[in-house]
Amino acid sequence: MQNRQAIETTLNKLFDAERTARRLHDDLAAMPGDALLDVLTDAIASAARETDEDEAALRLVRIASLLGEHEGPRALDALIDVLASEHPEARQAAGEEIESLAYDRFKEVAQAIERALKRLPVGSSALPELPYLIAEVPEPGVPKLLGQFLGHKDPDAVAAAIETLVEIGDPAHAPLIQPLIGDMRTVELADDGGDDATSEVTIGELAEEALGLLAPYDEEEEDGVA
Repeated sequence: MQNRQAIETTLNKLFDAERTARRLHDDLAAMPGDALLDVLTDAIASAARETDEDEAALRLVRIASLLGEHEGPRALDALIDVLASEHPEARQAAGEEIESLAYDRFKEVAQAIERALKRLPVGSSALPELPYLIAEVPEPGVPKLLGQFLGHKDPDAVAAAIETLVEIGDPAHAPLIQPLIGDMRTVELADDGGDDATSEVTIGELAEEALGLLAPYDEEEEDGVA
């Protein structure tokens, strides 16, 4: 009986903490955008210096949630900076915000991605994530944006764009991939089977496989026309 009371007491404290967190979140979200973004961008930098990984992730997740409620290039650039962090929980939170915004404000998100392609260094963890976040957005500008990834110096970003174009499955996008045949840059890809094993493949090999996967779609369309 005593254990049950302790559990109920702790649970109620958790509910109280959640109510407080939501209220404070709403208070912050209602503050003037420029002032809030100044503080949030500084908080991202502070979290990057935080030695406690759990604390850093906690801060970045909450920052991503706040950024998702604001419009404009600064908020989107900051969200992509959270996506570039080393904390999986924070990257997931930022990715969900970016993906959601891409459906409602694709032009703004596309422009932020174009800026990211120019400003983020090779090896940034955000670059290989971004193609997947726009894969299912029903906008005609998606393939063109993915084409910019295909020309990037980061091989992981290139590989992600190839896989995304295969996922979209339109054979009309094959010419975007064709120039990568013979590209000898390598990437590590997870093996099928669900374990942690990886294999090293070249971008050229990925491109060849992608063109082969897109070819059946092309043949089906030709059969349908005939």
